[in-house]
Amino acid sequence: MTSPRTPSADAPSTRPQSSGRVSSQQLLGERGLLIIEHRGKEYQLRITRNDKLILTS
Repeated sequence: MTSPRTPSADAPSTRPQSSGRVSSQQLLGERGLLIIEHRGKEYQLRITRNDKLILTS
């Protein structure tokens, strides 16, 4: 009988992760802008004049 394998903390998960849902209004607020820091670099998520989302660095 074999024991079930448990993934290590460094191993990527093979199970799909459930993602949450958040509205763009909650993220961007009245300003329509969110600054995201990723690996030491800043990105801007904002709403365009055509009411689309754009992510820029």
